[in-house]
Amino acid sequence: MIKPTTTLAAIALSATMLPAVAPAQPAAATAQPAPITAMTPDVVDTYAPVLPEADYILREVMVPMRDGTKLYTAIVMKKGTSHAPIVLWRSPYNAHGDITRTHSTRLIDLIPAMDAPLVEDGYIRVYQDIRGLHRSEGQFVMNRPLSGPLNPTGIDETTDAYDTIDWLVKNVPETNGKVGILGSSYLGFTTLMAEINPHPALKAAVAESPMVDGWMGDDWFHNGAFRVSALDYALGESTGKADADAAIPHGGGDDYTRYLAAGSIGDYARHYGVDGVPFVRKLMENPAYTAFWSQQAVDKLMAVRPLTVPTMLEVGQWDQEDSYGAPAVYRALKYQPGRAPLSLVIGPWRHSGANHYGYDLGALTFAGDTAAQWRRDWMKPFLDHWLKDAPDPHTPAAITYATGIDRWEQSPRWPMGTMTPYYLGPDQGAGFAAPAATGSVSWTSDPAKPVPFVPRPINLGNNAQWTTWLVRDQRFVTGRPDVVTFTGAALSKPVHLMGAPAVDIYLATSGTDADVVVKLIDIYPDDQPEAGSPGARPSMAGYELPIGIEIFRGRYLHSFARAEPLKPGVFNRFRFALPNVDHVVLPGHRIAVQVQSSLFPLYDRNPQTFVPNIFVARPGDYKAATMQIGFGGATPSAIELPIAP
Repeated sequence: MIKPTTTLAAIALSATMLPAVAPAQPAAATAQPAPITAMTPDVVDTYAPVLPEADYILREVMVPMRDGTKLYTAIVMKKGTSHAPIVLWRSPYNAHGDITRTHSTRLIDLIPAMDAPLVEDGYIRVYQDIRGLHRSEGQFVMNRPLSGPLNPTGIDETTDAYDTIDWLVKNVPETNGKVGILGSSYLGFTTLMAEINPHPALKAAVAESPMVDGWMGDDWFHNGAFRVSALDYALGESTGKADADAAIPHGGGDDYTRYLAAGSIGDYARHYGVDGVPFVRKLMENPAYTAFWSQQAVDKLMAVRPLTVPTMLEVGQWDQEDSYGAPAVYRALKYQPGRAPLSLVIGPWRHSGANHYGYDLGALTFAGDTAAQWRRDWMKPFLDHWLKDAPDPHTPAAITYATGIDRWEQSPRWPMGTMTPYYLGPDQGAGFAAPAATGSVSWTSDPAKPVPFVPRPINLGNNAQWTTWLVRDQRFVTGRPDVVTFTGAALSKPVHLMGAPAVDIYLATSGTDADVVVKLIDIYPDDQPEAGSPGARPSMAGYELPIGIEIFRGRYLHSFARAEPLKPGVFNRFRFALPNVDHVVLPGHRIAVQVQSSLFPLYDRNPQTFVPNIFVARPGDYKAATMQIGFGGATPSAIELPIAP
């Protein structure tokens, strides 16, 4: 979910209307229709006529759904393709644009680079606009819920995927009748939805960085803290037929200053008129984990249904948008009896980085193009087996790239590490031994001076800044009086983390609400990095590399579904997970833990005075508060590290 960046277009409210939230009840299974009979669709190939000398076939068609709505669908293959499997993706991001980036007679120039190996090897590639967007008919609904309590229409992304696959296997003469589906981000969401009550021809799925639970940790909120870039994204997808250039017309400048001056996020939305966008209204009406969120969480929907489609889940270790989804689905399904094969992939990438070049990320460099390696060595053999009857590659349960030592690892399960406490202690030290002393460290958190998430000036629409913020050197905030850093001694042997580190800290506030931001950091030696190590750069001396960063909004400490004030001066135990990693902290490096109370303007400010809904907090609600972290004794604050042998 990278926000659009230019001008505001007219807001088409009717295009994104969402039904009212019904009382909580189990999500209903989606009824399957009678099979769609073979028919001649509306052909729209005048959009991209294929020259006779072209080495490919391109068909652009309007595929009918069960309610009569037709979805724009582009079908691409090499000339001479026969008895071939289909790989589908269902997108909100302009399918026609995906196959007309260049007007060429060569297939390799026509399609996205990551698709070329598939189509060159005889796959049929299909790109589709989801309902209501771009060239497709119908009404768009953001993350359209499964048909049931939140969606009484009987139409959802599951039924549209089913109807599309049914039409394809009956109307594409070159196919062998087997279909796979893949895609990243929103397309990861549509991929997973296709697996709920799937069409019998659906034989494989690759869900990359999928949007799974927009409140717990994907896109809109993280543990109750709101991600402000959601406003621009919601506007872009809600404007006309998804105008990729639609954005809030706030001009240039520093987003830190702009959001701070606006007041609450509700004030900001009203100032620019985006509070009228239906999905923005839903965000503002549901700041807690209401039925609106819990009943459309894809991991929960999949957990109560048998997994019948072999599935590969992928996420970037530094995914700045959807780090939660893929591991959440894996957790929900890994112990399901009799399920189809399931694997989890964690690569050294940003959001959707698996589909781009994987040589580096920010200041980090890796051993070759890691994204191409994964697609070649694991994704394609997986698809070849299930869609082309190729030999079984025996895909392992977990495929992860160990950053720090730069190598791919295959594991029989995930996580592989054993949770081991790394204690915070006196003198802002840290280590694996519980501190003998008991005490606390305090700081003042002032909402008028929130901690920036990257160095200023900040532009949330700057792609280079946005895609790399999770690997940004944290020295830019180390030493701030409102950022507390606990640092361990230099390691004498490597520490290999394989899993999701977990926060377990005791915090008290003088206010009645608080955000807790925790960063787990690998501090490089101050001298030149170790000679000969993969990716070593002299500029990395002293680098403070985030292994994981996460936030938790204190009002949801006792119940995600209902906000409650914190009691001033009382130590509360905060427990939450950081993103999943495979990372080796090398000898000579130090492990540090940073704690702060804001991460702005990535997340909206907590007033630190309890209000029923932070979206509508008033200026007088924002007050400075004293924060305290306890260590030792009855408040043994620690980070649990998933340490593998």
